[in-house]
Amino acid sequence: MLKINVIGAGLAGSECALTLANLGYTVNLYDIKTKARTPAHHSTDFAEIVCSNSLKSDDELTASGLFKRELTMLNSNLLEVAYKHKVPSGSALAVDREAFAKEITEKLKNNPNIKIYCEDVANFDNNAITVVATGPLSTTNMCNALKNVLGEDFLYFYDAAAPIISAESIDMDVAFLASRYNKGDADYINCPMDKDEYTAFYNELVNAEVVQLHNFEKQHIFESCMPVEIMAKRGYDALRYGPLKPVGITNPHKKDKAFAVIQLRKENKYATMYNMVGFQTNLTFPEQKRVFRMIPGLQNAEFLRYGVMHTNNFINFPKCLDVYSRLKTDNNIFIAGQLSGVEGYVESIASGLYVALNIDRQIKGKQLINFSANTIIGGLYNYLVNANSTNFQPINANYGILNPITEKNKQLRNEQYLKRSLAEIEQIVNLLKE
Repeated sequence: MLKINVIGAGLAGSECALTLANLGYTVNLYDIKTKARTPAHHSTDFAEIVCSNSLKSDDELTASGLFKRELTMLNSNLLEVAYKHKVPSGSALAVDREAFAKEITEKLKNNPNIKIYCEDVANFDNNAITVVATGPLSTTNMCNALKNVLGEDFLYFYDAAAPIISAESIDMDVAFLASRYNKGDADYINCPMDKDEYTAFYNELVNAEVVQLHNFEKQHIFESCMPVEIMAKRGYDALRYGPLKPVGITNPHKKDKAFAVIQLRKENKYATMYNMVGFQTNLTFPEQKRVFRMIPGLQNAEFLRYGVMHTNNFINFPKCLDVYSRLKTDNNIFIAGQLSGVEGYVESIASGLYVALNIDRQIKGKQLINFSANTIIGGLYNYLVNANSTNFQPINANYGILNPITEKNKQLRNEQYLKRSLAEIEQIVNLLKE
């Protein structure tokens, strides 16, 4: 009899195990709880939400709200429980974390098709389909097991990522496209600062509020990249000789040279998303919005993803995985959750569901489902599989990962995104019933 092993009972693993069990499969679910926990966990329950209790906006005309609509149509187990334990939080879906995790744990333990083992898995069963959903703080044993099948170069230690900004929110009357010394194509958007603008920005940056790190993060945080606010504290000109270097860039809007220049690099092939080059940061999200909007051209910036700093293990998705989240070297090993390079609670739930649906189809010999980038779930996986493998960073749900719609009015455009996405999800739901 075919074995299915799910390793890790966080959000992704719990969703995956429940979906497969409800489809009639026997699932062996492995987790180090209750005997041990990762440094980020506090509860012995599974599917623990460890930081904010918010699953972001529930407004269907936002990317995160549309994402939840898609997953609800696809019968997500964890989202159903999340709505059951919703607490007042404006337009966001916030949950009672303890009640949520407790009910998921009970569902897993009471499902007759799920067998739970408290074990730190150190190797893979060659006679099973395996889902690895051990999260961003995977144990040493699991990291070593992954290195054995992927190679040392493919498991990354991830400290920091720069913010990503919606292209349409950048003021191109101030910013401009150019390459340094006019070498190659004008692939960068440049935001110039004069001395007064830089001085005001610098003073706010070095005094801005930062996130308080956990003890387990502090020992690693500066090994591979320097947070922009830490670099700035090395001296007034440190950024001007680093990521804000103005040399070789000509501003077409003004004749005089800029005192400093912030560069934005395309994050996707449609140029709807731009990454703030060199702006990995540990500032709080509100401070990022406040301080980075001081940059000329970014005064109305819409942040598709804020900069983050935390200790994470993740796999280089475009190098190691196919679009179905399987190892390119072994189609019987799937990766789900943050370990695969998705960022966020709902994204992790989605990855567990996505993997489970495709395991079912793989076992039955049916064509696996590759959602198109007309949907949030499809846009997420199409982004991951096509990302730049030499500079891969995790991503969360946003409109920038979708096939773009040219409608200028934002309200109408978001309505069109919604209509197009749900029509495709309905087709997928019908396909799954066949």
